[in-house]
Amino acid sequence: MNTDSQKPVTLDYFLKPGYIYLPEKPTVISTVLGSSVSVSLYDRTRKTGGMNHFLFPQVDAGEQTTALYGNISVVTLIRMMLENGSDLSNLEAQLFGGAHNPASCPRDIGEDNVKTARNILNQKQIKISSEDVGGQLGRKIVFNTLNNEILILKVGRLRDSDWYPYEDGR
Repeated sequence: MNTDSQKPVTLDYFLKPGYIYLPEKPTVISTVLGSSVSVSLYDRTRKTGGMNHFLFPQVDAGEQTTALYGNISVVTLIRMMLENGSDLSNLEAQLFGGAHNPASCPRDIGEDNVKTARNILNQKQIKISSEDVGGQLGRKIVFNTLNNEILILKVGRLRDSDWYPYEDGR
């Protein structure tokens, strides 16, 4: 018998650039990406997940080491999952973002961001189960940490209404 008190409570969380989020309860995490990248990690056994959002591929030791950088953000997300009780062998990743608009920036920082995330996940032997990377379109990502479902909305340009708090009551 399933009562309302036994149903998982699903919360909503908007993930800003430079942040990592590992919720205690099932949560729908959303974020908006251009050249930035998000990695979602999911523990298949524990049915939990977390996500990061980083803007730059890497920072050298001795500089300001924050989650704005992929080499810090991805490693920290993995560490947080392990400290929360996950086993490395039960983790799977999904990888998103890394768009490049040559008109606004000659350097393809999106590709560098994707390479950084892939390299770290490969080093840790975490399988990438799906990805949607590159191209010129921005993305809005919606990740359900309860069941590892991801929704990807691609847009030619990011609008103010794509960012939280959303306009028009949505």
